[in-house]
Amino acid sequence: QVQLEDSGGGFVEAGGSLRLSCVTFGVVTNRDIIGWFRQPPGKEREFVAAMAWTAYYSDSVKGRFTISRDNAKNMVYLQMNSLKPEDTAVYYCAAAPRFSTAPSDYNYWTPGTQVTVSS
Repeated sequence: QVQLEDSGGGFVEAGGSLRLSCVTFGVVTNRDIIGWFRQPPGKEREFVAAMAWTAYYSDSVKGRFTISRDNAKNMVYLQMNSLKPEDTAVYYCAAAPRFSTAPSDYNYWTPGTQVTVSS
């Protein structure tokens, strides 16, 4: 049984930082892709970042967000700096067998954690 749990969301002012954490249990291996997605209010879920042997980022967060992975601890992190109000969303961690930016290609998801950035 694969289980993912996320944490670290919260409320922050524009320009601030937050770090999201995702812990994986079960059959997620070091070869699986772990990605972060977000769903802003009233919008569709969108790709943010993913970690394979290298990191991938959406253009909207490149240079501000950093994804990292600690396989020994089964942890994936998303460090979010220089946050903007448009980063406000529910953030999800998800696992997939290969890299993709499409949410439908990810098999396992966390419940999501709210990130709110005030202007």
